[in-house]
Formats: sequence, C-alpha cells, structure tokens
Amino acid sequence: MKIFGYARVSTHEQKLDLQLDALNKYGVDEIFQEKMTGTRKDRPKLEEMIKFLREGDKVVVYKLDRISRSTKHLIELTEQFEKLGVHFVSIQDNIDTSTAMGRFYFTIMAGMAQLERDIISERTTAGLKAARARGKLGGRPKADQAKLDYAYHLYQQKKLTVNEICTKAGVSRTSLYRFIDEQKGVAN
Repeated sequence: MKIFGYARVSTHEQKLDLQLDALNKYGVDEIFQEKMTGTRKDRPKLEEMIKFLREGDKVVVYKLDRISRSTKHLIELTEQFEKLGVHFVSIQDNIDTSTAMGRFYFTIMAGMAQLERDIISERTTAGLKAARARGKLGGRPKADQAKLDYAYHLYQQKKLTVNEICTKAGVSRTSLYRFIDEQKGVAN
C-alpha cells in the first residue's frame, strides 16, 4: 500500500507550503503538486497520480476543493478511486473513505449530484415542451438568408478569404460552409 498526496494552488504566486506540511505530517509517500486553476479540466499531475494508483493505495488531499473543480467532478474522482480499490482522505474535511462514515458521506454526495442532474434534465425538458407549445422549435437560430446569399456571392468571386467573407457578410464559418455544401448539392 502506498499513500499519495495531491496539492494544488490556483496561481504560480500562491504557495503550496500549508498543504505540503499537512500531507507530510499525514505520512504520504509521494506528493503530486500542481499550480493551475481548479476550473481547468486537464490537470497533468492529477492524471499522472491516478495512473500510479493500485488497489489498497490511498489518496490524501488537504481539502476537497484542492482536487476537484465541482461536486460532480469530486464524485467522478471518488467513483474512479472506488473502482480501483483506492481510499480517499481529505484532512481538513475529516473524510476518510476507508471508514463507514466516510463512505456514507460520499453516498449522500453522489445522491445529491444525481438529484441535481435529474432536476436540470427535467427543467430542460419542460422548457423545450413549453417552447414548442408556443410554436418555437429550439436550437440555434438560422442564419439570415440574405447574408448567406451575399457571403456565397463573395465566395464565388474568390477575392477574399473565408474569414474576410464571414466578417463582411456577418455569418459564421460553419453557416457559410454548410450553405456552400447545400449549393453544391443543388448544382449536382
């Protein structure tokens, strides 16, 4: 069994000292350190640590917000740890998934996260249904046909780049390319 520590601060100016001291006092064998915002999905040191994890290992953090970007992300990480047979400890939050109370806490957290996802889904479905009842279809609005015609005219002249055409005509690249493809289909 190996004990891994993970420490993160949001900016390069911030210090990891408090977290490192707590992790060393806990008795971790190896610490993975990162200096990047918690909102970023890609965290190379966290991913590297996860690759080292084996059944029976333990992951220790100073506080929950040091390892996860959101409740959902925290649940995903702990589910991943559980599948690997790895225990998780948050020193400041007094959470240890090797104990009955620690597992209970994460069961409640997982239930809350699922409830939140279900409520969002229900709201979205109800909103779409109400919009359809008022005659709205939903989705992105269609590009203005006159603007597309103008952009296609400029495209056929082959004097401007696609970016210049889009800026001048006020259409997106995606809309322009979709319209070009439609016109090619009509011509065939």
